[in-house]
Amino acid sequence: MAAAEKQRETFWLGRHRPRPESDGQAENLQLNAGARLILVGLVGFFHLLSLLPDGLLYGFGVLGGWVGYLMDRRHVKIGLSNLAIALPERSERERRRILRASYVNLGRSAAEYVRLAGFGRQRLCRRVSYERFGYWEELKERYPGRGIIVLSAHFGNFELLPAAHAMHGFPISLVHHRQRFRPGQALITYVRSRCGVTLIRQHGGGREVWRRLRSGELVGIALDQNTKRSEAVFVPFFGEPAATTGGVARLAQLSGALVVPVFIVRQSDGRSHRIQIFDHVPLAATGDPEADTRENTARFLQAIEAIVRRYPEQFLWTHRRYRTRLPGMPQVYGQDTDPRRKRKRNRLAATAASAGPPAQVPHQGNEQQNFCPGGRPA
Repeated sequence: MAAAEKQRETFWLGRHRPRPESDGQAENLQLNAGARLILVGLVGFFHLLSLLPDGLLYGFGVLGGWVGYLMDRRHVKIGLSNLAIALPERSERERRRILRASYVNLGRSAAEYVRLAGFGRQRLCRRVSYERFGYWEELKERYPGRGIIVLSAHFGNFELLPAAHAMHGFPISLVHHRQRFRPGQALITYVRSRCGVTLIRQHGGGREVWRRLRSGELVGIALDQNTKRSEAVFVPFFGEPAATTGGVARLAQLSGALVVPVFIVRQSDGRSHRIQIFDHVPLAATGDPEADTRENTARFLQAIEAIVRRYPEQFLWTHRRYRTRLPGMPQVYGQDTDPRRKRKRNRLAATAASAGPPAQVPHQGNEQQNFCPGGRPA
């Protein structure tokens, strides 16, 4: 049985690749003629790049990682701030080495993304093996009919994880945040869909996620990103309160789905990968929904933190994970680290300055009215 398990772990099932379903709730982009032309150009460009041999492709990726580390000062500063919080016991030199290796990992992942978008994706995915592949079958037998939330993070080659998983015979839906650049988002949709991954928008896709989980399907969610205060529960991540969506915990509690941490780890040769599957996370059920959501979300982050501590060089440190803060807590990254937000604040300030003082509205009779600075009733 062990031999069969090993054979199944390494055998590539790309020829049985499932095709994603197309329904109204899954990703459905409408592009105008100009955006379609850009998309065709991007797809052609990636196919052309994918003709390069692996040695050149990975070489360009590593070079790009080094250039990014040396030139991308804003994100390097963010990454060092995150590392100082997460790994205070490491020296600054060691933290810089980890961040540099993280950039190189991104460069290698970009080279592999060329393969996913162009020619040779099956050859790439043959380099992906599994650890505890049979655990999926074990869960199906122990919990028939229950959906599974595949809990992951922006770790290793996170684009390769759902693609390889789907092409190994496990159709999966991926909850994702839509990009503003529509041809770029269309490219992402094209690459993921051709590997058998169905996309669900992060905002407004809760009902579709619920439906798929209730149908016993797999839904992948990355839970390592900051979220806005109105949607957040603050739970420790490397000992620091981090704004994290509580929606995953609520979905698991309401749908009865299992939450299984799964991560893809780049191996020492820099080109092969191993998908590590961990035991499903037991859910707290005390009868207090808010307390259970907070506790279960904390458990999910503990699973992510554990794998990051083992392989810190493969984590995406340049995300502003602690951007949303509790009232009274100091900012980690300062106010103007994002040029887009800075420009928006400058535009708002300029508009307010050019508008002048608010108009004085006379009171009528004894009736009192309070107005906010923008002229709207408070």
